[in-house]
Amino acid sequence: MNSPPTITTRILVWDAPTRVFHWLLAASFAGAYLTSESERLRDIHLLLGYTVLGLIGFRLVWGLIGTRYARFRSFAFGPRAVIAYLRSLLSPTPNHYIGHNPAGSWAIYLTLALGILASITGYASELDIGGDLMKELHEGVAAGMLAVVVVHVVGVIVSSLLHRENLVRGMINGYKTGYAVQAIRRAWWPVAIVIIAFVVAFWGGVIPAPGVSATAKVTNVQHQAGRNVEHH
Repeated sequence: MNSPPTITTRILVWDAPTRVFHWLLAASFAGAYLTSESERLRDIHLLLGYTVLGLIGFRLVWGLIGTRYARFRSFAFGPRAVIAYLRSLLSPTPNHYIGHNPAGSWAIYLTLALGILASITGYASELDIGGDLMKELHEGVAAGMLAVVVVHVVGVIVSSLLHRENLVRGMINGYKTGYAVQAIRRAWWPVAIVIIAFVVAFWGGVIPAPGVSATAKVTNVQHQAGRNVEHH
């Protein structure tokens, strides 16, 4: 009978596609939120919204076929597990997870759900479907997503301090401390490179973005109309 592992070491936990998705989603959502009130940056806001939706689409697929800790089944925790984990944070020995902890898993699910809803309501608002009610719903969903992100960031900081491990660094380089048998075997960089290539192609105009060019034309017409008024 084999004895259980007792020596911890530096192991690969987060694959490259998961890490690239994480940081691109964070940057895209932050950019979309900051440009939401600017008519001049409307096209950029739309591009960022499409990027968020595309990234989430990839994550839903990767959550089914990705590596061990990227799969949804590895962090499918119920309410009892979340409560038990939060209670353990108050004890001298808080529960530790190599992958996503129960509280973090719920933040992920909420972020994905709200990201999809924000993209749908934003696109509907752009098509003038639902009028002001749709716009208010879009803003409310975006605000809710921001709140989840803030709670998630606070949770990462608290967990890093209590478990004495840098979770942010782990999501950058993919490594954490654990047993060798807990490590994933491959980083899957080719998949991550494809994600980056698609985002670059989208922002470079190789992949068309619905509504963006039309918005640009409307903006140009408005600027031209303003100049004509000034001349008169």
